[in-house]
Amino acid sequence: MPSAKRPDDQLRAVLPSGKKESDFFQQVWALVRLIPRGRVTSYGAIAASLGARSGARMVGWAMNSSHGATPKVPAHRVVNRMGLLSGKNHFPTPTAMQEQLEKEGIKIKDDQVVDFEKHFWDPTKELNSL
Repeated sequence: MPSAKRPDDQLRAVLPSGKKESDFFQQVWALVRLIPRGRVTSYGAIAASLGARSGARMVGWAMNSSHGATPKVPAHRVVNRMGLLSGKNHFPTPTAMQEQLEKEGIKIKDDQVVDFEKHFWDPTKELNSL
């Protein structure tokens, strides 16, 4: 029976050479801090913009580790590629992610961002246009 890959093995497979997990997490957090209020992005879009195209799962791990980071990381603005609140169970309550997004004017129905394309912030496009 093949053994499951450990997170650090997966990380080495998706990160540009020479990067460490803590560096990657810091880069993810810095990027997430740039997401404007009322906008969302996806794990995969963050990974792609950081040069780790197949690193969406690692971005998820970074988001899960971000809750104690300073300055604060608006992890509620990161959803899956279909706009689903797939990380909602990693917040203090199961409704906290939705509540934070709704405070920013984003409507949620059945744990999914309504008008996802309208609210989607693509870091590769947005940051390259600066």
